[in-house]
Amino acid sequence: MKRNLIIAIDGPSGAGKSTLGRMLARELGLLYIDTGSMYRAVALAVRESSISAHDDVAVGSLAAQVDIDLQGDPDSLVVTLGGVDVTGQIRSEEVTHLSSIVSTIPEVRRAMVERQRQLGRRGAVLNGRDIGTVVFPDADLKFFLTALPQARAERRFNEERANDPRVNFEETFADMTERDQRDSTRADSPLKMADDAVLIDSTGLSVDEAFQRMLAVVEEKASKAGEAKI
Repeated sequence: MKRNLIIAIDGPSGAGKSTLGRMLARELGLLYIDTGSMYRAVALAVRESSISAHDDVAVGSLAAQVDIDLQGDPDSLVVTLGGVDVTGQIRSEEVTHLSSIVSTIPEVRRAMVERQRQLGRRGAVLNGRDIGTVVFPDADLKFFLTALPQARAERRFNEERANDPRVNFEETFADMTERDQRDSTRADSPLKMADDAVLIDSTGLSVDEAFQRMLAVVEEKASKAGEAKI
């Protein structure tokens, strides 16, 4: 298996991108890049500043200046902002909502895409909403993960509740629906499935079942390329 393998995983919120991306990166010995965490870090930087999230120019300028990095193995990924560990802070409901706003700003996306390309060129599993279409359109493998809205909202709710017990399901579902609409209709890098991506619908599948489907695709790719199986 080539060591600079690039695997793109796209899909809407709550589809299982983070969980399955970590599992795949660990199995293949690759860097795991959760691009959503990078946008959350930008959102946190905006919240901690005096900048309005709706000031596109100022937020874009901030995104180009802040130092965001990802460190550690897939199961203990640490997100740093200006050298400070913000892994826990970026998972709050407030930052999650704010990230869905700032991530639509073209200047923010351009700054993050460049950083993602720098991190990913040495070989990585990246998840997000435009990895296979914009960040790495020439990725070795592309997956598009999805699931029914109810299932995705339940997953997102359970994740957010672990960090903030004040959240409720109705708000999570409404926020996710709004984000789906925003992500799929934005002018810059909208969420869409790449023409050459493999569709994985995780509705009704266990995490392991979805993972085995993805791993089988990777193994088939390696076999066709004449490389050793994993």
